[in-house]
Amino acid sequence: MAAGAAHGLGEGGGGGGFLGPRVPPEVDAMARGVQDVGKETFRRLLKVTVNALEGKDCKESVKLIAESANLSEEQLAFLISGMYTLLREALRLPLSTFKQEVFKEDLKELGIPEDFVVDFSSVVFGNRRPTSEGTALTQRSRLPSIRDLKWRVDVAISTSSLARALQPSILMMMKLSDGTAHRFELPVAKFQELRYNVALILKEMNDLEKRSILKIQD
Repeated sequence: MAAGAAHGLGEGGGGGGFLGPRVPPEVDAMARGVQDVGKETFRRLLKVTVNALEGKDCKESVKLIAESANLSEEQLAFLISGMYTLLREALRLPLSTFKQEVFKEDLKELGIPEDFVVDFSSVVFGNRRPTSEGTALTQRSRLPSIRDLKWRVDVAISTSSLARALQPSILMMMKLSDGTAHRFELPVAKFQELRYNVALILKEMNDLEKRSILKIQD
């Protein structure tokens, strides 16, 4: 992650650390907005965020904060959304590989004030972690995974389009974990694009695994 001056990361810049290669825009907005928030208000917002991670109703608490701290609904939305995303991503990482020092350094690079970094760290690495961690992991949305993938090359000898005659294409069939099957056809150019993007994802995963926070300790 770039240091405090590069808060535009969420708009498409590079990132890093536990948040991945790109800083989520809501975290970026929170990091900028939280600098103008008092310590007492921040801690109330943090408590609301932790309660939200645990599945509790926080509407009344948010309303009270808005009235007492003189924050607009938009400001509250930016702050709570960013804090929620930051904590959710941090709580997904096991303590055996996720180091507190690295977490703190990542937050400092975002421009989050030192006192608030300590408070964030107390949630992620403190006594409340098990409850928050379990909820954050079970509530995340899940997409079906690929169970089986088959493909073959096909060449159309006769077709209504002369441009496609004798042009190879790739026929693919995916079976997903939810029991559905999808068949589709790819021209060679699109298949090459697919190969490139898969290779790019694998490279980014490999780069992340090389970072100290993700290395498995013996």
